[in-house]
Amino acid sequence: MVAVRLPPIATVDERRGRRIKTQMMGSLHDRLIESLTSRYSDGIVEGLDDLPDNFLITDPSISGHPIVFASHGFLSMSGYSREDVIGKNGRIFQGPGTDRRSVMEIREAIREERTIQISLMNYRKDRTPHWILFHLCPVFGGEDGRVIHFLAVQVPISRQSSCARSGAKGGGVRGMVFGACRNEVHTDLQFRSDLAFDSFEDMDNRVLEAEESREASDREKQKAINVAKDILSMLTYYSKHTDRVVCRKSCSPVGIAPLSSSLNISLGRIKQSFVLTDPYLPDMPIVYASDAFLSLTGYSRHEVLGQNCRFLNGPDTNTKDLEQITDSILAEGACTVCILNYRKDGSSFWNLLHISPVRNASGKIAFFVGVQMDTSCRKDGQWLSPEMRQLGVVGAVKVAVRSLSAFPGPSRPSSSSSSS
Repeated sequence: MVAVRLPPIATVDERRGRRIKTQMMGSLHDRLIESLTSRYSDGIVEGLDDLPDNFLITDPSISGHPIVFASHGFLSMSGYSREDVIGKNGRIFQGPGTDRRSVMEIREAIREERTIQISLMNYRKDRTPHWILFHLCPVFGGEDGRVIHFLAVQVPISRQSSCARSGAKGGGVRGMVFGACRNEVHTDLQFRSDLAFDSFEDMDNRVLEAEESREASDREKQKAINVAKDILSMLTYYSKHTDRVVCRKSCSPVGIAPLSSSLNISLGRIKQSFVLTDPYLPDMPIVYASDAFLSLTGYSRHEVLGQNCRFLNGPDTNTKDLEQITDSILAEGACTVCILNYRKDGSSFWNLLHISPVRNASGKIAFFVGVQMDTSCRKDGQWLSPEMRQLGVVGAVKVAVRSLSAFPGPSRPSSSSSSS
Protein backbone atom coordinates (compact mmCIF):
# COMPACT_ATOMS: atom_id res chain seq x y z
CA MET A 1 0.00 0.00 0.00
CA VAL A 2 1.44 3.31 -1.11
CA ALA A 3 1.33 6.04 1.47
CA VAL A 4 -0.22 9.22 0.15
CA ARG A 5 1.16 12.46 1.52
CA LEU A 6 -1.67 14.84 2.20
CA PRO A 7 -1.13 18.58 2.30
CA PRO A 8 -1.02 19.96 5.82
CA ILE A 9 -4.31 21.24 7.17
CA ALA A 10 -4.28 24.98 7.52
CA THR A 11 -4.51 26.21 11.06
CA VAL A 12 -7.31 28.47 12.18
CA ASP A 13 -4.92 31.42 12.22
CA GLU A 14 -3.74 30.69 8.70
CA ARG A 15 -7.29 30.47 7.37
CA ARG A 16 -8.19 33.65 9.18
CA GLY A 17 -5.11 35.36 7.75
CA ARG A 18 -6.01 34.32 4.21
CA ARG A 19 -9.59 35.50 4.68
CA ILE A 20 -8.46 38.88 6.01
CA LYS A 21 -5.99 39.24 3.14
CA THR A 22 -8.73 38.45 0.60
CA GLN A 23 -11.01 41.02 2.21
CA MET A 24 -8.24 43.62 2.16
CA MET A 25 -7.51 42.94 -1.50
CA GLY A 26 -11.18 43.28 -2.32
CA SER A 27 -11.38 46.52 -0.38
CA LEU A 28 -8.29 47.88 -2.16
CA HIS A 29 -9.74 46.92 -5.55
CA ASP A 30 -12.95 48.79 -4.72
CA ARG A 31 -11.00 51.87 -3.66
CA LEU A 32 -8.93 51.83 -6.84
CA ILE A 33 -12.11 51.85 -8.92
CA GLU A 34 -13.80 54.41 -6.70
CA SER A 35 -10.78 56.71 -6.94
CA LEU A 36 -11.93 57.78 -10.41
CA THR A 37 -15.63 56.92 -10.48
CA SER A 38 -16.51 58.77 -7.26
CA ARG A 39 -14.85 61.98 -8.38
CA TYR A 40 -15.75 62.07 -12.07
CA SER A 41 -18.87 61.37 -14.09
CA ASP A 42 -19.48 58.23 -16.17
CA GLY A 43 -17.21 58.01 -19.18
CA ILE A 44 -14.03 59.29 -17.54
CA VAL A 45 -12.16 56.01 -18.08
CA GLU A 46 -13.27 55.81 -21.72
CA GLY A 47 -12.30 59.45 -22.23
CA LEU A 48 -8.83 58.92 -20.79
CA ASP A 49 -8.46 55.74 -22.85
CA ASP A 50 -8.98 57.75 -26.03
CA LEU A 51 -5.96 59.94 -25.32
CA PRO A 52 -2.82 58.78 -27.18
CA ASP A 53 -0.31 60.10 -24.66
CA ASN A 54 1.86 58.35 -22.06
CA PHE A 55 0.64 59.06 -18.54
CA LEU A 56 -0.29 57.63 -15.14
CA ILE A 57 -2.71 58.80 -12.47
CA THR A 58 -2.04 57.91 -8.83
CA ASP A 59 -4.07 58.39 -5.65
CA PRO A 60 -2.10 59.61 -2.61
CA SER A 61 -5.06 59.01 -0.27
CA ILE A 62 -4.81 55.23 -0.70
CA SER A 63 -2.16 53.43 1.29
CA GLY A 64 0.97 52.93 -0.81
CA HIS A 65 0.06 55.75 -3.24
CA PRO A 66 -0.93 53.30 -6.01
CA ILE A 67 -1.50 53.82 -9.71
CA VAL A 68 -5.24 54.04 -10.48
CA PHE A 69 -5.00 54.65 -14.23
CA ALA A 70 -2.41 53.87 -16.92
CA SER A 71 -2.86 55.06 -20.50
CA HIS A 72 -2.53 52.83 -23.54
CA GLY A 73 0.44 54.91 -24.66
CA PHE A 74 2.28 54.34 -21.41
CA LEU A 75 1.55 50.60 -21.45
CA SER A 76 2.83 50.33 -25.02
CA MET A 77 5.97 52.29 -24.19
CA SER A 78 6.77 50.36 -21.00
CA GLY A 79 5.71 46.86 -22.05
CA TYR A 80 3.47 46.41 -19.00
CA SER A 81 -0.17 45.41 -19.07
CA ARG A 82 -2.77 47.37 -17.16
CA GLU A 83 -3.12 44.48 -14.71
CA ASP A 84 0.62 44.73 -14.06
CA VAL A 85 0.51 48.33 -12.88
CA ILE A 86 -2.94 49.19 -11.49
CA GLY A 87 -2.76 49.11 -7.71
CA LYS A 88 1.04 49.04 -7.73
CA ASN A 89 3.44 51.69 -6.57
CA GLY A 90 5.69 53.23 -9.21
CA ARG A 91 8.75 51.52 -7.75
CA ILE A 92 8.21 48.82 -10.37
CA PHE A 93 9.70 51.22 -12.91
CA GLN A 94 12.93 51.67 -10.97
CA GLY A 95 16.15 49.96 -11.88
CA PRO A 96 19.86 49.94 -11.12
CA GLY A 97 20.25 53.42 -12.55
CA THR A 98 17.71 55.13 -10.31
CA ASP A 99 19.27 58.38 -9.15
CA ARG A 100 19.16 59.38 -5.49
CA ARG A 101 19.07 63.06 -6.39
CA SER A 102 16.12 62.53 -8.70
CA VAL A 103 14.29 60.71 -5.93
CA MET A 104 14.88 63.58 -3.54
CA GLU A 105 13.71 66.17 -6.08
CA ILE A 106 10.49 64.30 -6.74
CA ARG A 107 10.05 63.65 -3.04
CA GLU A 108 10.32 67.35 -2.32
CA ALA A 109 7.91 68.30 -5.12
CA ILE A 110 5.28 65.90 -3.83
CA ARG A 111 5.68 67.08 -0.26
CA GLU A 112 5.25 70.66 -1.45
CA GLU A 113 2.38 69.68 -3.79
CA ARG A 114 3.93 71.37 -6.80
CA THR A 115 4.75 70.55 -10.41
CA ILE A 116 8.15 69.17 -11.40
CA GLN A 117 9.72 68.29 -14.74
CA ILE A 118 12.87 66.18 -14.86
CA SER A 119 14.75 63.84 -17.21
CA LEU A 120 14.78 60.28 -15.88
CA MET A 121 15.92 56.82 -16.79
CA ASN A 122 13.04 54.35 -16.47
CA TYR A 123 12.91 50.61 -16.99
CA ARG A 124 10.53 48.67 -19.20
CA LYS A 125 9.01 45.38 -18.15
CA ASP A 126 11.88 43.51 -19.82
CA ARG A 127 14.23 45.69 -17.68
CA THR A 128 15.74 47.58 -20.60
CA PRO A 129 16.38 51.22 -19.72
CA HIS A 130 14.92 54.18 -21.59
CA TRP A 131 15.04 57.92 -21.07
CA ILE A 132 11.88 59.94 -20.53
CA LEU A 133 10.94 63.46 -19.57
CA PHE A 134 8.89 63.04 -16.40
CA HIS A 135 6.29 65.75 -15.79
CA LEU A 136 4.49 65.51 -12.45
CA CYS A 137 1.63 67.74 -11.33
CA PRO A 138 -0.97 67.56 -8.53
CA VAL A 139 -4.75 67.59 -9.05
CA PHE A 140 -6.65 69.47 -6.35
CA GLY A 141 -10.19 69.02 -5.08
CA GLY A 142 -12.27 72.16 -5.45
CA GLU A 143 -14.33 71.65 -2.30
CA ASP A 144 -11.45 71.57 0.15
CA GLY A 145 -8.25 72.30 -1.78
CA ARG A 146 -6.57 69.01 -0.94
CA VAL A 147 -4.56 66.96 -3.45
CA ILE A 148 -6.69 64.08 -4.71
CA HIS A 149 -4.51 62.73 -7.53
CA PHE A 150 -1.09 63.12 -9.06
CA LEU A 151 -0.72 63.12 -12.83
CA ALA A 152 2.57 61.82 -14.25
CA VAL A 153 3.18 62.45 -17.95
CA GLN A 154 6.11 60.74 -19.68
CA VAL A 155 7.57 61.92 -22.96
CA PRO A 156 10.31 59.73 -24.50
CA ILE A 157 13.53 61.68 -24.99
CA SER A 158 14.95 61.18 -28.47
CA ARG A 159 18.61 60.38 -29.07
CA GLN A 160 18.85 63.61 -31.02
CA SER A 161 18.38 65.54 -27.77
CA SER A 162 21.35 66.82 -25.85
CA CYS A 163 23.44 63.84 -24.68
CA ALA A 164 26.05 65.63 -22.64
CA ARG A 165 26.79 63.75 -19.44
CA SER A 166 25.71 65.47 -16.24
CA GLY A 167 28.44 64.23 -13.92
CA ALA A 168 28.66 67.66 -12.32
CA LYS A 169 24.98 67.33 -11.44
CA GLY A 170 25.41 64.07 -9.66
CA GLY A 171 27.06 61.24 -11.56
CA GLY A 172 24.53 60.95 -14.37
CA VAL A 173 20.84 61.60 -14.35
CA ARG A 174 19.28 58.32 -13.37
CA GLY A 175 15.62 58.16 -12.69
CA MET A 176 12.39 56.68 -11.72
CA VAL A 177 8.70 57.23 -12.23
CA PHE A 178 6.95 57.78 -8.94
CA GLY A 179 9.34 55.57 -7.00
CA ALA A 180 9.28 58.03 -4.14
CA CYS A 181 5.55 58.73 -4.32
CA ARG A 182 4.60 55.96 -1.95
CA ASN A 183 6.03 57.79 1.00
CA GLU A 184 5.76 61.42 -0.08
CA VAL A 185 2.32 61.95 1.34
CA HIS A 186 2.83 59.74 4.39
CA THR A 187 5.11 61.71 6.66
CA ASP A 188 4.48 59.18 9.39
CA LEU A 189 6.07 56.41 7.31
CA GLN A 190 9.79 56.01 6.75
CA PHE A 191 11.24 56.81 3.36
CA ARG A 192 12.38 53.38 2.20
CA SER A 193 13.81 54.06 -1.22
CA ASP A 194 17.35 53.95 0.13
CA LEU A 195 16.92 50.21 0.69
CA ALA A 196 16.14 49.77 -2.97
CA PHE A 197 19.12 51.84 -4.00
CA ASP A 198 21.45 49.88 -1.78
CA SER A 199 20.33 46.64 -3.38
CA PHE A 200 20.80 48.13 -6.83
CA GLU A 201 24.43 49.06 -6.21
CA ASP A 202 25.60 45.46 -6.49
CA MET A 203 23.87 44.89 -9.83
CA ASP A 204 25.55 44.90 -13.21
CA ASN A 205 25.67 48.46 -14.55
CA ARG A 206 27.14 47.65 -17.95
CA VAL A 207 23.89 48.49 -19.70
CA LEU A 208 23.82 51.86 -17.99
CA GLU A 209 27.39 52.62 -19.01
CA ALA A 210 26.37 52.12 -22.62
CA GLU A 211 23.46 54.52 -22.20
CA GLU A 212 24.24 58.20 -22.51
CA SER A 213 22.34 60.48 -20.20
CA ARG A 214 19.97 62.73 -22.08
CA GLU A 215 18.41 66.10 -21.57
CA ALA A 216 15.00 66.81 -23.08
CA SER A 217 14.69 69.36 -25.84
CA ASP A 218 12.55 72.48 -25.49
CA ARG A 219 10.05 70.88 -27.84
CA GLU A 220 9.76 67.78 -25.64
CA LYS A 221 9.40 69.92 -22.53
CA GLN A 222 6.60 71.91 -24.11
CA LYS A 223 4.90 68.73 -25.29
CA ALA A 224 4.83 67.40 -21.71
CA ILE A 225 3.26 70.66 -20.52
CA ASN A 226 0.62 70.59 -23.27
CA VAL A 227 -0.27 66.94 -22.61
CA ALA A 228 -0.68 67.64 -18.88
CA LYS A 229 -2.94 70.61 -19.65
CA ASP A 230 -5.11 68.50 -21.97
CA ILE A 231 -5.52 65.75 -19.37
CA LEU A 232 -6.26 68.22 -16.58
CA SER A 233 -8.87 69.88 -18.79
CA MET A 234 -10.54 66.51 -19.32
CA LEU A 235 -10.50 65.75 -15.59
CA THR A 236 -12.01 69.16 -14.86
CA TYR A 237 -14.70 68.65 -17.52
CA TYR A 238 -15.79 65.27 -16.15
CA SER A 239 -15.70 66.51 -12.56
CA LYS A 240 -18.08 69.39 -13.36
CA HIS A 241 -20.85 66.84 -13.85
CA THR A 242 -20.51 65.89 -10.17
CA ASP A 243 -20.40 68.01 -7.03
CA ARG A 244 -16.69 67.32 -6.62
CA VAL A 245 -14.96 69.65 -9.07
CA VAL A 246 -11.18 69.40 -9.46
CA CYS A 247 -8.72 72.22 -10.11
CA ARG A 248 -5.24 72.63 -11.52
CA LYS A 249 -4.27 74.75 -8.54
CA SER A 250 -5.27 74.65 -4.91
CA CYS A 251 -8.63 76.35 -5.08
CA SER A 252 -10.43 76.07 -1.77
CA PRO A 253 -13.55 78.23 -2.18
CA VAL A 254 -13.81 79.12 1.48
CA GLY A 255 -10.79 81.41 1.61
CA ILE A 256 -8.73 79.25 3.93
CA ALA A 257 -5.37 77.65 3.26
CA PRO A 258 -5.84 73.90 2.73
CA LEU A 259 -4.07 71.48 5.01
CA SER A 260 -1.21 69.51 3.52
CA SER A 261 -1.94 66.17 1.89
CA SER A 262 0.13 64.40 4.54
CA LEU A 263 -1.96 65.78 7.40
CA ASN A 264 -5.21 65.14 5.51
CA ILE A 265 -4.27 61.50 5.00
CA SER A 266 -3.26 61.01 8.63
CA LEU A 267 -6.49 62.61 9.84
CA GLY A 268 -8.49 60.55 7.35
CA ARG A 269 -7.47 57.38 9.16
CA ILE A 270 -9.44 58.54 12.22
CA LYS A 271 -12.95 57.22 11.71
CA GLN A 272 -14.82 59.10 14.45
CA SER A 273 -16.67 62.41 14.09
CA PHE A 274 -14.45 65.45 14.65
CA VAL A 275 -13.48 68.83 13.22
CA LEU A 276 -10.37 71.00 13.42
CA THR A 277 -10.70 74.77 13.75
CA ASP A 278 -7.99 77.39 13.25
CA PRO A 279 -7.86 79.87 16.15
CA TYR A 280 -5.64 82.25 14.16
CA LEU A 281 -8.18 82.92 11.42
CA PRO A 282 -11.13 85.31 11.80
CA ASP A 283 -14.14 83.65 13.46
CA MET A 284 -12.13 80.46 14.10
CA PRO A 285 -13.35 78.53 11.03
CA ILE A 286 -13.40 74.77 10.48
CA VAL A 287 -10.38 73.73 8.39
CA TYR A 288 -10.95 69.97 8.52
CA ALA A 289 -14.09 67.86 8.91
CA SER A 290 -14.05 64.08 9.11
CA ASP A 291 -16.32 61.90 7.00
CA ALA A 292 -18.07 60.73 10.17
CA PHE A 293 -18.87 64.35 11.06
CA LEU A 294 -20.42 64.91 7.63
CA SER A 295 -22.45 61.72 8.04
CA LEU A 296 -23.62 62.78 11.51
CA THR A 297 -24.69 66.29 10.52
CA GLY A 298 -25.84 65.75 6.92
CA TYR A 299 -23.71 68.56 5.53
CA SER A 300 -21.26 68.26 2.64
CA ARG A 301 -17.62 69.17 3.11
CA HIS A 302 -17.77 72.39 1.09
CA GLU A 303 -20.71 73.55 3.25
CA VAL A 304 -18.68 73.02 6.42
CA LEU A 305 -15.15 74.21 5.66
CA GLY A 306 -14.67 77.88 6.48
CA GLN A 307 -17.69 78.00 8.78
CA ASN A 308 -17.72 78.57 12.51
CA CYS A 309 -19.15 75.65 14.45
CA ARG A 310 -22.13 77.73 15.51
CA PHE A 311 -24.01 76.66 12.37
CA LEU A 312 -24.90 73.49 14.33
CA ASN A 313 -26.76 75.54 16.94
CA GLY A 314 -30.51 76.09 16.92
CA PRO A 315 -33.38 77.69 18.81
CA ASP A 316 -33.14 75.35 21.82
CA THR A 317 -29.35 75.27 22.14
CA ASN A 318 -28.38 76.22 25.69
CA THR A 319 -26.48 79.51 25.75
CA LYS A 320 -24.72 78.52 28.98
CA ASP A 321 -23.13 75.57 27.14
CA LEU A 322 -21.93 77.97 24.44
CA GLU A 323 -20.45 80.28 27.06
CA GLN A 324 -18.61 77.34 28.65
CA ILE A 325 -17.10 76.45 25.27
CA THR A 326 -16.03 80.05 24.63
CA ASP A 327 -14.45 80.39 28.07
CA SER A 328 -12.55 77.13 27.59
CA ILE A 329 -11.15 78.24 24.24
CA LEU A 330 -10.09 81.62 25.63
CA ALA A 331 -8.34 79.83 28.48
CA GLU A 332 -6.68 77.46 25.98
CA GLY A 333 -8.10 74.51 27.88
CA ALA A 334 -10.29 71.47 27.25
CA CYS A 335 -13.96 71.02 28.09
CA THR A 336 -16.80 68.54 27.60
CA VAL A 337 -20.46 69.53 27.28
CA CYS A 338 -23.65 67.77 26.22
CA ILE A 339 -25.22 70.28 23.86
CA LEU A 340 -28.32 70.23 21.67
CA ASN A 341 -27.26 70.57 18.03
CA TYR A 342 -29.10 70.44 14.72
CA ARG A 343 -28.49 68.55 11.48
CA LYS A 344 -28.87 70.01 8.01
CA ASP A 345 -32.39 68.57 7.73
CA GLY A 346 -33.42 70.40 10.91
CA SER A 347 -33.52 67.35 13.18
CA SER A 348 -31.89 67.76 16.58
CA PHE A 349 -29.53 65.47 18.48
CA TRP A 350 -27.78 65.59 21.84
CA ASN A 351 -24.11 66.04 21.09
CA LEU A 352 -21.56 64.97 23.67
CA LEU A 353 -18.92 67.46 22.56
CA HIS A 354 -15.30 67.42 23.71
CA ILE A 355 -13.07 70.35 22.73
CA SER A 356 -9.32 70.42 23.24
CA PRO A 357 -6.36 72.49 22.02
CA VAL A 358 -3.90 70.71 19.71
CA ARG A 359 -0.30 71.83 20.02
CA ASN A 360 2.46 71.41 17.48
CA ALA A 361 5.94 70.05 18.15
CA SER A 362 7.09 73.42 19.51
CA GLY A 363 4.28 73.49 22.07
CA LYS A 364 2.20 76.23 20.42
CA ILE A 365 -1.49 75.75 19.71
CA ALA A 366 -2.02 74.87 16.06
CA PHE A 367 -5.73 73.93 16.13
CA PHE A 368 -8.66 73.21 18.36
CA VAL A 369 -10.27 69.80 17.87
CA GLY A 370 -13.94 69.21 18.52
CA VAL A 371 -15.05 65.58 18.86
CA GLN A 372 -18.78 64.93 18.50
CA MET A 373 -20.79 61.94 19.70
CA ASP A 374 -24.53 61.46 19.26
CA THR A 375 -25.62 60.23 22.69
CA SER A 376 -28.64 58.44 21.20
CA CYS A 377 -26.45 56.19 19.01
CA ARG A 378 -24.40 54.42 21.65
CA LYS A 379 -23.99 50.78 20.67
CA ASP A 380 -23.97 47.81 23.02
CA GLY A 381 -20.74 45.89 23.35
CA GLN A 382 -18.46 48.94 23.18
CA TRP A 383 -15.81 48.46 25.81
CA LEU A 384 -14.69 52.07 26.11
CA SER A 385 -16.86 54.82 27.48
CA PRO A 386 -17.79 57.72 25.14
CA GLU A 387 -15.39 59.96 27.02
CA MET A 388 -12.48 57.54 26.58
CA ARG A 389 -13.22 57.17 22.85
CA GLN A 390 -13.22 60.94 22.50
CA LEU A 391 -9.88 61.21 24.26
CA GLY A 392 -8.56 58.57 21.88
CA VAL A 393 -9.56 60.75 18.93
CA VAL A 394 -7.87 63.78 20.48
CA GLY A 395 -4.71 61.76 21.02
CA ALA A 396 -4.67 60.54 17.42
CA VAL A 397 -5.14 64.09 16.11
CA LYS A 398 -2.30 65.36 18.29
CA VAL A 399 0.04 62.66 17.00
CA ALA A 400 -0.83 63.55 13.38
CA VAL A 401 -0.28 67.29 13.91
CA ARG A 402 2.95 66.93 15.87
CA SER A 403 4.48 64.51 13.38
CA LEU A 404 3.69 66.89 10.54
CA SER A 405 5.01 69.97 12.33
CA ALA A 406 8.44 68.35 12.36
CA PHE A 407 8.34 68.57 8.54
CA PRO A 408 6.33 71.74 7.83
CA GLY A 409 5.00 72.17 4.32
CA PRO A 410 4.05 75.33 2.45
CA SER A 411 0.27 74.84 2.59
CA ARG A 412 -0.33 76.33 6.03
CA PRO A 413 1.68 78.93 7.95
CA SER A 414 2.92 78.00 11.38
CA SER A 415 0.93 79.18 14.33
CA SER A 416 3.72 81.48 15.44
CA SER A 417 3.59 83.47 12.22
CA SER A 418 -0.19 83.51 12.24
CA SER A 419 -0.44 84.89 15.70
CA SER A 420 2.02 87.70 15.27
